[in-house]
Amino acid sequence: MSNTIRKAETAGGIPVLTEPMDGSASAGFMIAVRTGSRDERDGIRGLSHLLEHTVFRETRSMDSFQMAKLMEGNGGELNAFTAKEMTGFYGITLKETSDVAMRCVADIVANPLINEKDTELEKQIVLQELSMVKSEPEEYVHDLFESDLWKGEQLGYDEGGTEESVRPLTHTDLRQYYSERYGRPNLAVFATGGIDPDRVLSWAEDSLDGMSAPVVGARVPPKMPGASHTVHASAAEHVNIGFGFPVGEGTEAERYAESVLASVLGAGTSSRLFQRVREKNALVYSIYETAEHYSDAGYVASFMSCTPSNVPKALEETAKAHAEFRKEGLEKDELSRTKNLLKGEIARSAETTDGRIYRMCRGFMTHGAAHSARETMDLIDSVTEDDVMAAADRVFRADRLNITVLGKLGRRAGAFDFSSLDV
Repeated sequence: MSNTIRKAETAGGIPVLTEPMDGSASAGFMIAVRTGSRDERDGIRGLSHLLEHTVFRETRSMDSFQMAKLMEGNGGELNAFTAKEMTGFYGITLKETSDVAMRCVADIVANPLINEKDTELEKQIVLQELSMVKSEPEEYVHDLFESDLWKGEQLGYDEGGTEESVRPLTHTDLRQYYSERYGRPNLAVFATGGIDPDRVLSWAEDSLDGMSAPVVGARVPPKMPGASHTVHASAAEHVNIGFGFPVGEGTEAERYAESVLASVLGAGTSSRLFQRVREKNALVYSIYETAEHYSDAGYVASFMSCTPSNVPKALEETAKAHAEFRKEGLEKDELSRTKNLLKGEIARSAETTDGRIYRMCRGFMTHGAAHSARETMDLIDSVTEDDVMAAADRVFRADRLNITVLGKLGRRAGAFDFSSLDV
């Protein structure tokens, strides 16, 4: 927990962040690219995600099967993710086979073929993934909530695009986007575990300094939306709901206060929402609250699932929980309990190589600062009761309440007056 994150730069100016872990038997390496769904335009929605998939197919030196055998035969895994503001590629292996992880991650980012055959094959997989997401309503409601909240803004577009936007994409589109975005100054490197920071820096220089990107996406903060509600019809018998509020960029202290606020309301089974809406009234199967922060905006939102007939009452009780918190404040020891819950999650994540490397990447690529687990815990501890209540007054506003409902609503639930909710 006392590890320190070190920051250096390659000769070409690529940031390299390392967090050595004494006694770690594994080593993880990630290359992140500052591009994601937020940086796409009409006509190429979903391209960042399809490109992330396709570069795994074949490089100048290996195809995907050869690379998989090499990584797995050396005790490792190779993976990637596409987010709204970044794309990341990472490999984790045994400490003694870390050369393999570095080689494969760099090969994927620096030397992909991106040909027509591989693009069309991977497109079929991506289309299946997009279809699969819709069959998991408890996850799909998150995508819909963000799309509804940021409608008309770049943050409102889903990371994977849609079936309609992905189908027309070609390997030429991917090739052009790759040549525009994959290179300096859009790259950053992260490594943790049983690593040598100097060796990581040399690897990054040798592998990536020759890549330059002529396009750096210009991002405009989204307009803060007013109150809204949207109902999405679904064949699923259960209803999934997003109930939340937008937030602006804010300071680091404000972001941590908002995260603690969300946890007080809805983290864990002892939280206010879980006890009130599920345990005492049996209105939902699941309910929780979370804070999501992008580089210049975000939201604090509750997500719940229930039967159609329970929708009105579940929403009413959720709204009352927020209103009563603003009026009555924190209970005795509630803040310290919530902080311990959050710190426990951080401690468990810090015990894994992938948890540490993702935390570094997310913090640096989103807000320009990567904190160690210990530093993150200290930031949580620094949040005061006044900070939490100021966040509640700032965030919980009826004129910004956004609600997304996904499911088959009965007549009674469908006629519910969302504007009657007061937070």
